[in-house]
Amino acid sequence: MLWETIRLAVQAIRRNVLRSLLTVLGVVIGVASVIAMLTVGEGSSRAVAAQVSSMGSNLLIMRPGRQGFGPPGSDAPKFDLADVAAIQQLSSVAYAAPVVNSTQTVVYGNANTSTQITGTSAAYLPLGGWQVTSGRAFTDAEERGGAALCLVGTSVREELFGSVDPVGQTIRIKQLSCDVVGALGSKGASAMGSDQDDVIIMPIRTLQRRIIGNADVNSISIGLKDGISTSRGLRDIGALMRERRKIGDGADNNFNIIDMKEVASTLSGVNSVLTGMLSAVAAVSLLVGGIGIMNIMLVSVTERTREIGIRLSVGATSGQVLMQFLVEAVVLSIAGGVLGIAVGLGLAAGATSAMGIPFTPQGWVIALAFAFSAIVGVVFGFFPARRAARLDPIEALRYQ
Repeated sequence: MLWETIRLAVQAIRRNVLRSLLTVLGVVIGVASVIAMLTVGEGSSRAVAAQVSSMGSNLLIMRPGRQGFGPPGSDAPKFDLADVAAIQQLSSVAYAAPVVNSTQTVVYGNANTSTQITGTSAAYLPLGGWQVTSGRAFTDAEERGGAALCLVGTSVREELFGSVDPVGQTIRIKQLSCDVVGALGSKGASAMGSDQDDVIIMPIRTLQRRIIGNADVNSISIGLKDGISTSRGLRDIGALMRERRKIGDGADNNFNIIDMKEVASTLSGVNSVLTGMLSAVAAVSLLVGGIGIMNIMLVSVTERTREIGIRLSVGATSGQVLMQFLVEAVVLSIAGGVLGIAVGLGLAAGATSAMGIPFTPQGWVIALAFAFSAIVGVVFGFFPARRAARLDPIEALRYQ
């Protein structure tokens, strides 16, 4: 009986294929939007977690000025290499790497590009999760001596060298000729969307002495030893820096320390909220699609009034008529749900590929979208089906 009802429902839908396709369009858009939003949101969250993980556990970044993500306050004194050496001596610290950034035009042959130059020590590479894919990293001795050498990121390598191996080549930054000793592995976009591979890393003293002309340190990346809690690390570093910067009791710090695990948690939380809001907005189109199905089913009941009268007069029960029209609505809705799932996964795959984040379709999201599309068919198909079932057979046969 059920299969016969489904067969009749499919036949009725096939009589008006174009109208049926337009009817399910709202469901397709709603399901596709929800799946795409949730899949992209999950991929974005995993990308943020992976980026922070790649920087190592217990990573702290210290900058001059008060807490925040903008540029440090101009009145806050910068750090120097002596501060880095003092932090490195703390029992809770495994690595401390100074960081100085400067945007410069880099020239190789007839090619040139504007990129970020990062001056630092050898400890920066493991702290930042950088891999040297060819060549080598510079040594502590080369960093202390201010050697004119560097490592290039993937974007810089493609822009300047193309298919040529950059290791062993010489580039020019201002008046400095710099030997490329290594190429860095790709890290992709950061959590903020910037290209992490558009970078050149060189010894900090080389950048300070021969390019920017001062001994300031913009920030310090700090890796805590295994087993050391973040709270202890923050306490030890804070006490040392207050002493070195001669900050009196009760006075505010003129430096701030960012815990990257907290940053990751905050970004993931914000991302989840935004994804939820966008998915809720997208789900409204499911409601619109359901209303569309109800309208078309009401039109169908009106068009087929005489057919309903004939069925009732030859022995069909009201329940059978109700079931026929309800199944038609559910079939339309489920067809829209299946198409929506396919379209949503396709959109999510394209978006994640373009954004460089993982494509992570989740089974529960697909199952929920499918179930919700079926529920839409039942809810919005019930009223037209009930109206058809309540028609008076004699009045239906008289209908022209």
